[in-house]
Amino acid sequence: MGLTPNFISWILLLSLFTAISITSSQPNAPPPRSPDSDLCNGVFVSYTYSTGTKIKPNDTKNQPYRFESEITVLNNGRDELKSWRVFVEFAHREILVSATNAVLSDGSSLPVSVENGTIFAGFPSADLKSAIMTAGDVTQMQARVKLVGTQFGVAPPNVPLPKNITLVNDGWSCPKPTQQGRNVLQVCCTLNPNITTGNIGEKFLPRQEGDLTIMYDVTKAYQSNYLAQVTIENHNLLGRLDNWNLSFLWMKDEFIFTTKGAYPSVVDSSDCINGPQGKYYKDLDFSHVLSCARRPHIIDLPLTKYNDTDFGRIPYCCRNGTILPRSMDPEKSKSVFQIQVYKMPPDLNMSAITPPQSWQIKGNLNPDYKCGPPVRVSSSQFPDPSGLPSNRSAFASWQVVCNITQPTTPKCCVSFSSYFNDSIIPCNTCACGGCTSDRVARTCSTTSPALLLPSQALLIPFENRTKLTTAWAELKHRKVPDPLPCGDNCGVSINWHLATDYRGGWTARVTLFNWGETDFVDWFTAVELRNAAPGFEKAYSFNGTTIAINGKNTTVLMEGLPGLNYLLAERDGKTPSKDFRLPGKQQSVISFTKKLTPGLKVGSRDGFPTKVLFNGQECSLPSVLPTNNGHKKHVTTFLLIATPFLALLFLRI
Repeated sequence: MGLTPNFISWILLLSLFTAISITSSQPNAPPPRSPDSDLCNGVFVSYTYSTGTKIKPNDTKNQPYRFESEITVLNNGRDELKSWRVFVEFAHREILVSATNAVLSDGSSLPVSVENGTIFAGFPSADLKSAIMTAGDVTQMQARVKLVGTQFGVAPPNVPLPKNITLVNDGWSCPKPTQQGRNVLQVCCTLNPNITTGNIGEKFLPRQEGDLTIMYDVTKAYQSNYLAQVTIENHNLLGRLDNWNLSFLWMKDEFIFTTKGAYPSVVDSSDCINGPQGKYYKDLDFSHVLSCARRPHIIDLPLTKYNDTDFGRIPYCCRNGTILPRSMDPEKSKSVFQIQVYKMPPDLNMSAITPPQSWQIKGNLNPDYKCGPPVRVSSSQFPDPSGLPSNRSAFASWQVVCNITQPTTPKCCVSFSSYFNDSIIPCNTCACGGCTSDRVARTCSTTSPALLLPSQALLIPFENRTKLTTAWAELKHRKVPDPLPCGDNCGVSINWHLATDYRGGWTARVTLFNWGETDFVDWFTAVELRNAAPGFEKAYSFNGTTIAINGKNTTVLMEGLPGLNYLLAERDGKTPSKDFRLPGKQQSVISFTKKLTPGLKVGSRDGFPTKVLFNGQECSLPSVLPTNNGHKKHVTTFLLIATPFLALLFLRI
């Protein structure tokens, strides 16, 4: 049966529509170049919204929508742009699901909330050459980052553009971005002549400063594997890590064969055996492979492994994961370990080395660190192992810079007390979180201020203080809320007691309480006294000294004396069946002179700290100070003459 002319026409027309549809939906089709990009003699950055659709679930008040966008970074300058980084200030509670040709600068893994904005860093190609260097080859001058994610509240055809986009590389200045049409935000950034960033023509970027730096030095390279040395170094005067846990993300199916000086927290080669690694390395004994995880977690070794020929023998290794600030001990301010890394095709040559991305490092009751992407720097120098008076260069070196960010929820808290008031102002209600669940909200008040305490209550776990604190409130004619306030939920609490105030000086007593299950070795606490610190004289049971932070001598650093540098964990009382559990405790009196601080008002704000840190972690402070209620007697004297009812309660303590 033959085909009619009308039928053939319909087939040709349908084929034409199909071709048009397929062509228009190609994922690699770039958005049209803005004519403004040709007018920019610096770095042109644009954000182009492509499309959006409604997604489940249906919600009239909080409807989610899928969005697809593209960031373009075009280097129209005279020199190469090394390690480009672009900040996007999202504005619609965006959740980023995927991003091509870039990673998040803070090391976050996708999907992740970016509602407060985020910095994108180029990967795998982080450098953009200039037109001069490439004869105008745009493919080498430009980076295109395709984004897919979820936003809330902006329904098509409305366009959810970000508030701001800007290049954040050092030495560049960007004006306020302009909107072109409905779906494009763009900006032209130029070199700032007032900022010196070193010689732009140098092969590598200069090394950067930060609270913590990580060096990834490739010391030996072969076709299929290489040896890397990782150096974690602390540069912050008050930052530290305990039981550090370092993780990163392999980008090309690499795996760890051996380590020295550290060890994976989980030893598992199953991902290799069931993956492409096992198919390629058919003769490799994977029973000896340490980690095939795409994001391995590396932990430090104990002290006993330092001289172990198989796992130790690496300088600065094997310290149970403790990295101290230089202000305490410069020799213990860094950790070093080595890893042997196997690569996969097509990177089977010595020069094809891709450092891991998305670095993260955490500790136990330590500051939070946010790490940037690895940046290629000049090769590190190491002493020649032969003992000759020369250095050997690393095959290649990358630097990761991490900075401390204050977490939204502290992990320690402070209480205030004074010689002129017999009540202790406790840690704030829910100071360290733990009050978000419905179960907690039904049993205690998350908003009522904490009840004032008698001094004995500081040694009692919060859950056992109820009778004592309510009796104290009744004695002081203070209202007892119903329900009672929730606890502070802090693993460490610190009491600052203003002990004396006299003509020539004053004293305070600092007491540390450990309510957790972990001993703290080589602990330290730092107290900021903005006006009183220059008068610091001595800590009697601690090592104490003043240190300058940002050029200001306002901080007193205290640590345990040799042999007494353990803050023990909470433990059972003498008779566990009837005694309360006891916190680990350290205490010292510290003295100050008024000669260097005339006009000091010790009894008010000057005698109390404005910031307290424990092991580098900033603690929650009370919102009020003790008041002078006319009782000049010492708190202990007052308690000895307290009512018989309170005395009976104290007998159980």
